[in-house]
Amino acid sequence: MKTLKIIKIGGNIIDDAKALDDFLYHFSKIESPKILVHGGGKLATKLAEQMNMKVQMTDGRRITDTKTLDLITMVYAGKINKSIVATLQKNTCNAIGFTGADGNTILSVKRPVKEIDYGFVGDVIKVNTTVLETLLTQNIAPVFCAITHNNDGQLLNTNADTIAAELAIGFAQQYKTELYYCFEKSGVLINVENDNSVIEHLSKETYQELLAQQSIANGMLPKLNNCFHAIDHQVHKVCLGKPSMLYKQNSKHTTIQAS
Repeated sequence: MKTLKIIKIGGNIIDDAKALDDFLYHFSKIESPKILVHGGGKLATKLAEQMNMKVQMTDGRRITDTKTLDLITMVYAGKINKSIVATLQKNTCNAIGFTGADGNTILSVKRPVKEIDYGFVGDVIKVNTTVLETLLTQNIAPVFCAITHNNDGQLLNTNADTIAAELAIGFAQQYKTELYYCFEKSGVLINVENDNSVIEHLSKETYQELLAQQSIANGMLPKLNNCFHAIDHQVHKVCLGKPSMLYKQNSKHTTIQAS
């Protein structure tokens, strides 16, 4: 069974032009089938401020009203996505940019209103792999931004970590899927201030112990929930850390595998 790498890059890499250029160069050299998922960085927030649009955040998640959805669609699916695709082409990596609406690849439902109304935010319910599989067999890399759709004409802002996890799950029957979360830290840290305190192998049992001790930084919790959700749905392994884990031997990072 072939290996498929689904790689998600975080906002801090996107915000640093040199780091992004370096990452995309190394991504282009990965020989196995691969899919890239990217977040939005700080550009959408910066543009919103320039346009005097109010940015509403709750627990690190963006409240997405109609104007905000228009803005992030332009930024995520337009400026950022197409710039990434153009850079990959420069590096002789053939790539095509995607939202979940393209090829009907990722279906979501609008998040129901409970304590908080997140607006036009989507929760993934289905991944259609047919179109993507055709591209992968032609050595073309799909590049996903953090936008999906509900199959009724509505685009939805969707967490990029979740999109990456759901893509890995969607392909788990056809490939040995490996999920990589690349960001500025070296992995899951025992001490968030110490980049050398990496937990190199994280089991579900250890994770539960760390949760009970409140040793995991709040910002890492949603990402780790996606990691274990993926592992529970036949994803071969999940790795978290700096992009160098993709191409440097002995690069410290966190690995999660099914027990």
